[in-house]
Amino acid sequence: MKSIEASPELTLPGRKPIQLVDENGSAVGDLPDERVLRSLHRAMVLGRRFNRQATALTKQGRLAVYPSSVGQEACEVGATLALEADDWLFPTYRDTVAVVTRGVPAVETLTLLRGDWHSGYDPHAYRVAPLCTPLSTNGPHAVGLAHAARLRGDSLAVLVFMGDGATSEGDAHEAFNFAAVFNAPVVFFIQNNQWAISVPLSKQSKAPTLAHKAIGYGMPGYHVDGNDAAAVYTVVSEALARARSGGGPSIVEGLTYRIDPHTNSDDTNRYRDASDAEPWRAADPLLRFNRLLGVDESAYAEEADRMMAELRAEMNKDAHVDPDELFEHVYAVPTPRLRAQAAALRAELAADRGDA
Repeated sequence: MKSIEASPELTLPGRKPIQLVDENGSAVGDLPDERVLRSLHRAMVLGRRFNRQATALTKQGRLAVYPSSVGQEACEVGATLALEADDWLFPTYRDTVAVVTRGVPAVETLTLLRGDWHSGYDPHAYRVAPLCTPLSTNGPHAVGLAHAARLRGDSLAVLVFMGDGATSEGDAHEAFNFAAVFNAPVVFFIQNNQWAISVPLSKQSKAPTLAHKAIGYGMPGYHVDGNDAAAVYTVVSEALARARSGGGPSIVEGLTYRIDPHTNSDDTNRYRDASDAEPWRAADPLLRFNRLLGVDESAYAEEADRMMAELRAEMNKDAHVDPDELFEHVYAVPTPRLRAQAAALRAELAADRGDA
C-alpha cells in the first residue's frame, strides 16, 4: 500500500482533507484492494440500518436514548476495520456502529443505552472498552492501557474515538500529552461532526483544523475526509501500524457532519439552519461507495433485515434487572458510602413493596 503523504516529519497537516474517493464516487488516489472496499461498503450499509433501527426503538420506548451516527459511518467503519485482532477500541456513546463493526452483538451494544446493565458486553472478549459518555475520559483510559501493553512487551495498538467537543476537555490534553511523552501506541481519531450538542466548532477551537493540535504535542496529525471510508481506513491503518512498531501516537481528524440530532431528545432547529446539512447529504459516504462499486444497499438487504429482526426481537423482551447490581463493579472493595447507598435503595424498594 502506497504511503499517504501527511505529516511524518511533523509538518502541519493540509487544510484540504486527504481524500481517495471524491463526492461523485470517483477514485482520486490509491485505493485499498477490492476485498477491503467491499468490506467497508457492507459495514456502512449495516451501520446505517442499525442507526435507523436504534432510533426507531427510542420512539417505541424500548431504548432510553440513542445518539445517531447517520452520515458518519465512514469514520466509524473505516477506522474500526483498520484494527487488528489484538488491538483495542475505546468508543464514545456515539460509536455504536464502530462497536457492532468490531463484532459485538447488536443487542449487547445497546444494553448500556437502554439502561439495563453495566457496559452490556465483556470488554475483554471483544477488546472493546465500554461506551464512554463523559467527554474525553476514555482518552486517559486508552493511553493507560496502551502504555501498560508497551511496558509488558505486547505489540498491540489502541484506537480511541473522540468528538470535536471532547478536544476542548482537560482529559483530552492529558491523554495527548502523556501519549506523546511516553510514546504510547495510540491513535486518537477525532470525529469532527462540527457540533458539540448545540455548540459549533467555531466556538470550540481557533485552530485551522483539529489535526493541527497534534503538532503541539509532538505527534503526527492527519486531516482526512471523514465521509471517505477508503481514506479513513488507509490513514488509520498506517497510523496503527506505526504505533504497533514503536513509532508512537497520532491524531487523525475525520471531517464529517452530524446529520441527525445530538440524540433523539434534541431539537436541532433551535440552534442550526436545516439547510446546513444539505451539502453533507450530497457527500453521503454510502452514496459515494454505491457509485464507486456500482452496487447499492440492496446487495446487503437480506443480511440487514435478518440482523434488525434479531435486534427487535431481543429489545422487545422486558429486561429482568437486579437493583443490587447497580453497585457492583464500581470499586473492587465497595466504599462505606457506596454500601450506604445500596442499603438505602434496598430500604426504599422494600417500602415501595410494603415489606415490613
